[in-house]
Amino acid sequence: MTKYILSTRSFREEFIRQMREISTDYQFITTEEIQSSFEWNKVEITLGWSKDWADKLLVPSTSLKWVQAISAGVDTLPLNEFAKYQIKLSNASGIHAQSITDHILAILFMQSRGIFEAINSQQQAHWQQDVTINNLQDLRILIVGTGKIGQRLAKCLEFLQCHPIGINTNGRAIEHFHETYSIVELAPQTQKADVIINILPLTEDTHHLYDDDFFATMKKSATFINVGRGASVDTTALFQALLDHSIHFAALDVFEEEPLPKEHPLWTLDNVLITPHISGYTPHFQKAFMRIFIENFKSFATTGHLIKNAVNIQSGY
Repeated sequence: MTKYILSTRSFREEFIRQMREISTDYQFITTEEIQSSFEWNKVEITLGWSKDWADKLLVPSTSLKWVQAISAGVDTLPLNEFAKYQIKLSNASGIHAQSITDHILAILFMQSRGIFEAINSQQQAHWQQDVTINNLQDLRILIVGTGKIGQRLAKCLEFLQCHPIGINTNGRAIEHFHETYSIVELAPQTQKADVIINILPLTEDTHHLYDDDFFATMKKSATFINVGRGASVDTTALFQALLDHSIHFAALDVFEEEPLPKEHPLWTLDNVLITPHISGYTPHFQKAFMRIFIENFKSFATTGHLIKNAVNIQSGY
């Protein structure tokens, strides 16, 4: 009996061919190809997830066994239902590590060399040489989240002779981090940091982790960078901290509400950089994504197990 791999997006023929070479039991089909007579009870694997599938696939009679998320974060997926029906889940963690690292490094270099100030002066045709210049190596950079993205960033910073500090669940040592601390030590580490970078996944524990109390512990000269999840930040608290200059600067790529509404007061501030959730944009995405999926598919087709990027549904990562 033919089983379906249902995808939210199309992939190049070379990857479809690889799937067929692994197993002829499966047929790849995209959302756009679904017709009214589609047999939902034959869907065993999905690439990505659509909420429109829930009433068809998250039912007691489901044949769905595995969801391969297209993103690294899985907080928007129906994790409770996946757990209820014992559906395996894997993510795309690691694909975006270099892209997000490059994005963060660009911000750090632009800020340490006074480029943001130069841009503002240029818009006013003002020759301003009194700009703030820092050595990147002198900054205490705190990376909150020591997963694949955090590790790639730490490795690059180490190459640049920086000494990145890491925050993770239990403070375990991670390669390329000069020091690591547990999440319960976030506040005392925040007090000492010149730059705080959020790369955490969104869970119940990390929702609004960055609130009034957090921003009150930051140095007034410090920078906050968020490339993790928008809902990790209490946006109202961050806006007030920036407005009052309780913190120096923020670079935000993710937001609680996206797109950020045109009327949102964050747009009016001159000490914030807003980018439209682009830090993870990755050249050759299909090739990188399929490295994960094909390796997992080989294992799943023969053993029923995932060997790469499996997600613990209870923890959400």
